Order: sequence, then structure tokens, then C-alpha cells
Amino acid sequence: MERELSWGAQISLCISGLLCCFLLHYLCEFLWLRPERLREKLRRQGIKGPPPSLWYGNIKEMKRIQMEENALRESSDHVKDDYSVVMFPYFVKWRNEYGPLFMYSTGSIQLLYVSHPDIVKEMGLYKSLDMGKPSYLSKDRGALLGKGILTSNGDLWTHQRKVIAPEFYADKVKGMVDLILDASVKLLKSWDRIVESEGGAGVIVVDEDLRSFSADVISRACFGSNYSEGKEIFFRLRQLQHVMSKQSLFIGIPGLRYLPTKANRKTWRLNREIRSLILNLAKERREGSSTSCKNNLLESILEGARDNLLNTRDREDFIVDNCKNIYFAGHETTATSVSWCLMLLACHPKWQAQARAEVIKLCQGQFPNADMLRKMKTVTMVIQESLRLYPPTAFVTREAFKDVKLGELNVPKGISLVIPTSIMHHEQEIWGPDANEFNPDRFLHGISGACKSPHAYMPFGLGSRTCVGQNLAMVEMKIILSRILSNFSFLLSPNYVHSPAFRLTIEPQFGVPLIFKRE
Repeated sequence: MERELSWGAQISLCISGLLCCFLLHYLCEFLWLRPERLREKLRRQGIKGPPPSLWYGNIKEMKRIQMEENALRESSDHVKDDYSVVMFPYFVKWRNEYGPLFMYSTGSIQLLYVSHPDIVKEMGLYKSLDMGKPSYLSKDRGALLGKGILTSNGDLWTHQRKVIAPEFYADKVKGMVDLILDASVKLLKSWDRIVESEGGAGVIVVDEDLRSFSADVISRACFGSNYSEGKEIFFRLRQLQHVMSKQSLFIGIPGLRYLPTKANRKTWRLNREIRSLILNLAKERREGSSTSCKNNLLESILEGARDNLLNTRDREDFIVDNCKNIYFAGHETTATSVSWCLMLLACHPKWQAQARAEVIKLCQGQFPNADMLRKMKTVTMVIQESLRLYPPTAFVTREAFKDVKLGELNVPKGISLVIPTSIMHHEQEIWGPDANEFNPDRFLHGISGACKSPHAYMPFGLGSRTCVGQNLAMVEMKIILSRILSNFSFLLSPNYVHSPAFRLTIEPQFGVPLIFKRE
């Protein structure tokens, strides 16, 4: 009996030892050998970067540099500063040290920083599905983005774009002008009441009101409802955005997203609630209980789920993930962009007056129509310059799914490329010595005449993955700006603190309080 127990114990020890060896080999391969092979392929091409640690990559160094920058930073309301130095000081430091191409890592993810205009151009021209959105986006930010059109690749992305893109073609967006105007009426009436109640000059923090307006637009245009029906979805998405943005530096740490941390538990709960709300909305639409117009994006998504996917879980994921993508990207980025635009116009009264004069001349006291919007050259230039200085998203990212050649650069399979949009938009070599200044005149002859490298302007993304909703976003921004300009003049409140923050989008950390007067 003792001998049998001894043999059993030995077998157990043997199995345990083999499992430990297997786990050790896996961790060594996953955390060091495979990443090191990728880094070596880049080193052979002269690309350098900060040395990573085994488990965290360069995350600890990024946090240290960020903390040092925060300690040195003094509060300032100077709106001309290049805020990328404050938000991403590690990129500025490493670029000064290693040049416009350098490698770094976050956990097990190997990244190549790209701010060389020629490589950016090659990425924009690249058509093959061998390079797409990084897989870590749908994993580490899966609760917010899932495998919707913003993060998917291959055949799934091709199908999603075929389903969703036609809903945002120019002719379709032209038919949305009236519903955008309807949504603007409520906003302007509420601001008018505030101004009147405060004796003709009222302070309004515009951010949340603009989010509600933009949420109303995307709900009406894409889902046949209004903001009051979708507000629970928007509210939870906003909460989820805040939770996930606080964890943005920790993307890539193995196993972190599975641990029951406080942030992860909140993320999981919000994800379940959002999924349930969207599926209930879809169920109502399928059962025909909604009295709203059925010719909208939700109908196309439901049809797309039926056409291309087989099992119930995949169909539900298709519906939920794409609705989350449209809800988030369709209203959050647009609302934030309008907030920055109003801030810049408040700081530059000459341009505010010039844009207002154009709107009054074209509209002549009427609501703007599609033809009037098309003729708003000054307003368009103001929006383009605002999107240059404060692009809605901080990065354009791609992953090489096979070995890829971009010009003279050989990118090995598994490398994720990161283009810092905000930094590229402030490059003096591309935009001139006034790159940090608000100067809409640079767009007088369009994007191609605004800078040396037009492909470096990418507020809506790059190449074949350019945002499908940019037509709607531009029309929405033109309408709300023209309506505000024709009804109010405005300037910055003394309480305004200029502090751009990265919360997955680039937004004003403390809001944008403006002093409005009836025009």
C-alpha cells in the first residue's frame, strides 16, 4: 500500500513537473522569445527603442515619464500649446531619442511608432486585408468596441462595411438634414432660456448638452428613436469609456482583463447591461412594436446579421457590437469636436465674426439646407482646422497579419503600427511654423493645399479604414455651428481651464464653459 502511494505520488509529481515546464515554456515563448524575434527583425533595419521589461514591456517607464511631466506641468490657460507633450510625453521623449520610427511594447504587445510621412502615406495606400485593426482592440477594449466595424478585420469587416457604409453616403446624409435641425431646436431653446434668465449673458458648460444633442441625432438618424429612448445606452457607454480610459496604459499585460479587479467588475457589469438594452431595442424592432421609421441603420444591421451569420450568439454579437460602435463613435467624437470648435472660436473673435457673417448671408434668417451647407466655406475651414488641432481620436493603429512591406520598411507579422494623429497634426515640417496656431486660412484651397503631406491629415482615420460616418459628422457639425453662430455670440469664461485629456477620445478635462449672448 505504501509502495502504491509512493508510485502515485511520483506520478503526480511528474505530471505537475511537466505542467510547470509547459507553462514556463509558454510564458517564456509568449512573453520574451516571440516578442524578441519581432524586435530583432526591426533592429536589423536600424529601428531602435526603449528596452522593455519581461512582464510590463515599457508600461512602467511610460507611467514614470508621465508622472514626471505632471509634476513639472503648471496650470495654464494658454490654448496654443502642443498638448501632445502633456498627454503623451513618453512619445515625445522617445521620438527625440530614436527618431520618427521606434519600437516599444505594452505588456506582450509589440508596437512600432510611425510618424514618418512617407510610411504614413504607404499605410494609407495599402489595400490588402493583410493589415488591419489590431486584435488587442477587440480583446482589451471588447466591452466598448467588441468586433464591430471599428475593430473587425477580414470577411467580417468587409460584410460590416457593405451593410453600414451605404447608410452614410452623401445622398442619404442629405436626407438627414431636417432631423438634425429638429434636434438642434431643443438645444438652442434651452440655451436661450439660460441666457435670458441671467440677464442677457449666461455661462453654459457646453459639453454635456452637445453630447445629448449628438446622441439625439445618431438615435434619430440611425435607430429611428430619440435620445430619451436611448439615453440609458449612452449613459452606460459613457461610464464604460471612463473606466476603460483609466486602464489604457495597461493594455497588453497578460491576463489582466480576466482578473476580478474593481475596474474589471464594473466593465463586465456595464457590458452586460448595454448588451441587454441593445438586444431589447433590436427585439422591439423585429416585433414591429416601434412606430418610428424603419428605413434606418438598425434595420440594415438586423438584416446584415440575418444574411451572413448562422448561430444565434454570432447574430447577437453582430448586432450588439455594431450598435455600440455607432452609438459611441457616432456621437461621442462629434460632440467633443464641436466643443473644441466652439472653444477655438471663442478665443478668436475675428474668425467667429467671419463665420457668423457667412452663415447670416447664406441662410438669410432661415434654417440651413443642404445647398447652404455646401456653400459654407469659412465654416468648413474652421471645422477642418479644429479637427487638425484637436482630432477626435489620438491614434491610427494597424496590425500586420502577414509580413508587410511599406516602402523600404519590412514590417513582420504580429507588429502593431501606431500613428500619433495629434502629433502628426502639429508637425511644423508638415504644417509650417504656425502648426500650433489656429489658422483656418491654411485650408483655403482644401486639404491638399493646407500642408506638405495631405495624407498626414487624418481626423477620420486613414486609407480604406476611414470612418464611414464622416459625411454625417461634417453635416452635423456644420448645422449645429451655423445655428449657434446665427443665434449667439460667445467668449471663454474666466473659469475655463485648458486641459486636454485622453479618454479614448481627446476631450476637455474640465469642460468648456462659455459666456453666451443673444445675437
